[in-house]
Amino acid sequence: MDPTSLRYARTHEWVHQEGDVVTVGISDFAVKELTDLVYIDLPTAGESYEQGETFGEVESVKAVSDLYAPVSGEVIEVNEALPDNLQALSDDPYGEGWVAKLRLAEGVSLDHLMDHAAYEKHCSEA
Repeated sequence: MDPTSLRYARTHEWVHQEGDVVTVGISDFAVKELTDLVYIDLPTAGESYEQGETFGEVESVKAVSDLYAPVSGEVIEVNEALPDNLQALSDDPYGEGWVAKLRLAEGVSLDHLMDHAAYEKHCSEA
């Protein structure tokens, strides 16, 4: 996916929308900040999460970081290959490194998320 076409949360998750389903991942900026990933705990398929709720975590040799649901919805699919191939997060965070797909809760939009330019500015100020 083209990073310039995605929406971003302040907590570094990216979102790509197709109808009422969004694909969620972790930004390249976040992956580079974490360095040397060793573990990921994926959200649970079939579970519903509220925007901002912790729905997983990623661990590196430096730190453990929570993953936050950037939107409210039900997890309909997780990237089951990811725990055995964490390198995909580093090599292709906007493609093979996706984390989960959520069906948006009724009435949810992406209006609260940043576009690419705003996200880059956010990262440069961090």
